[in-house]
Amino acid sequence: MRIEILYVPGCPNYELAVERLQAVLESQSVRAEIRSVPISSEDQAKALLFPGSPTIRIDGEDVEQHETIAPSLACRLYANRSGVPSEEVLRRAVGRAKCEE
Repeated sequence: MRIEILYVPGCPNYELAVERLQAVLESQSVRAEIRSVPISSEDQAKALLFPGSPTIRIDGEDVEQHETIAPSLACRLYANRSGVPSEEVLRRAVGRAKCEE
């Protein structure tokens, strides 16, 4: 399982996103490296189709599919109206990835 957290350096939600993701992985007995990917330029954001910070991708898939959003260095707002995906969204994404292995 390949897990990436794309973020803008200094993002106030980055650490909480890492902690929440680690908790979900532990609860599902999944051992996987979390790769942090700092996004520091608009060109990099466009190249990676980065919808905002933080963005969590598991096996290349965004944990919460988003409508077409112009890539940018902005903060991201998830469906739960916070800057971090819910534990439920993370559990579903990890579960899907486990099934596909």
